[in-house]
Amino acid sequence: MSIRGESAVETVPAKHLLHRSRSTEWFGTDHTMNLYRGCCHGCLYCDSRSDCYRIEGFDTVRVKEDALRILRDDLARKVRPAFIGMGAMSDPYNPFEEELQLTRHALELIDAYDCGTAIATKSDLIARDIDILTSIQSHSPVICKLTVTTADDALAAKIEPNAPAPSRRLAALKELSGAGLFAGALLMPVLPFLEDSDEGVLAVVEGAARAGARFIYPAFGLTMRQGQREYFLDGLERAFPGQGLKERYLRQFGERYWCTSPRAGTLWESFTSACRERGILYDMKAIVRAATLGYGDRQLTFFD
Repeated sequence: MSIRGESAVETVPAKHLLHRSRSTEWFGTDHTMNLYRGCCHGCLYCDSRSDCYRIEGFDTVRVKEDALRILRDDLARKVRPAFIGMGAMSDPYNPFEEELQLTRHALELIDAYDCGTAIATKSDLIARDIDILTSIQSHSPVICKLTVTTADDALAAKIEPNAPAPSRRLAALKELSGAGLFAGALLMPVLPFLEDSDEGVLAVVEGAARAGARFIYPAFGLTMRQGQREYFLDGLERAFPGQGLKERYLRQFGERYWCTSPRAGTLWESFTSACRERGILYDMKAIVRAATLGYGDRQLTFFD
């Protein structure tokens, strides 16, 4: 199988697609699902590159074999409808999805089995599936999360080189919101020394507000651990030559896992103030409550 002249898409075996979440605190989801393995967006900071996940050749997108049949069987075994998170490890709207349509067909199954979904992506391709997402939202919660770490397309091209530009993601967010879907932005990670200015953060808030975002959920910093740390720091050297960012990160954070921006406190104050002024949610529990309002006992069980 080839896509627009690119090399054949590799496959990997899978026994199950749905995996029970240990906690429902992350956007209320009780299951996770990845139809693809790996990602070709090339984001310098991606935590999924970490050695602990054991994804060799992370930049190569692989398809889970017989994914739709496996998903159908997994859904059929559920005693009660699941609320399924997508995009935790690999973007469900990678470029191959445009032709393969695995995510689209998976959403059709999610709809058929009266389940809900919370999708995280950096691609405007999600807007293609507004019709199915709207159908799902008629019976179950839907949360559409567009990751926007910066509103600056030129900066994003350096740190997220193969992902659609933020302007395209915000345009997709506007389409989703305009269709009545519960949609917002993930402002994460906010990279120290590159994206952690008040102006940069507030530009994302303003762009998301214009697009009709119901929420923005931030993280003022990033994670770095074995495997991913090396890729990120070397990538900074290539993307921003002569700026000494690698040395600055090592001085500031060493081998820490969670690397919080030195400006996190100030950013939080300006960010929350801007969100309150625009009526945008930013607290996780408030986001989940709003997204699940009207869906019966789901509101009571997501935080069990």
